[in-house]
Amino acid sequence: MRISCSTVLFLSTFGGAVAFVPSAVSNHREARVQMSSAAATNISLDPKEAVKLFGRLAEKYIMLDDTGGMCCYSACKDCEYREPGGGYRMADQSASRPKWIPVYDERKFEAMGKAHTSKWSAELFADGPAVTKEEFVDALTTKLEYSPPLGGPYVSKSAAKLENSEGASLVFDLLAGDKEKLTKHRMSTRLRELSDGEEGITWASFQRIVGAE
Repeated sequence: MRISCSTVLFLSTFGGAVAFVPSAVSNHREARVQMSSAAATNISLDPKEAVKLFGRLAEKYIMLDDTGGMCCYSACKDCEYREPGGGYRMADQSASRPKWIPVYDERKFEAMGKAHTSKWSAELFADGPAVTKEEFVDALTTKLEYSPPLGGPYVSKSAAKLENSEGASLVFDLLAGDKEKLTKHRMSTRLRELSDGEEGITWASFQRIVGAE
C-alpha cells in the first residue's frame, strides 16, 4: 500500500473539507465531491487486499425498496413499479456470494414482515454505538468472517488473512474523517454518500473508493 504526503494531508483535513460545499448543493452533489477528493489522493491498495476487506463487510442479502413487493411482476403496461430501463423495482435481493455492503444499519418492511440488520452494524458495533480506530481495525481484521465475494480477484477463505492493518485503517479514515470515533450513524451516512445513491456498495464501487482499481 502506498500513501503519499497528499494522502496524509487529505486524511487530516477530510472532516473540514465538506464545510466548503455550499449549503444549496444537494447531498448527492456533496457525496460526489467527497468521492472525487478521495480518488484524487494517491492512495493505492492492492486489489487482493481490498477483496479481503470487501469480503468481510459484504453480504448475500440486501433490502431495497418496500414498494417493490407490491408489484405483481406480470409486465403490466405503464406499471408504476417498473424502472425506466424496463426492470422491476425489487423489495430485496439475494446473491450466491457476498455482493453488497448495505448502506443501512437496520431496515424493516413491516407490511411484508421483513427485517434485516447489516453485518457491519451487528459485528463492528457489537459493544456499542461507536468505535475507536483501534477497535474498528481489530474487529475488521480479526472478528468479521471472510467469504469470497462477487467481484474482484478471487481470494479463497484459507488465503484471506490480511497482511497488515493498513487497509482497515484506510477504510476507517474514509468513513470517520477527522473524528476519533466512528459512530454507527456516521458509518451509515458515509456509506450512503459513497454509494452514489444505491442501497448497497458493490465491488465495483468499493475498489474505486479504496483506490484498488
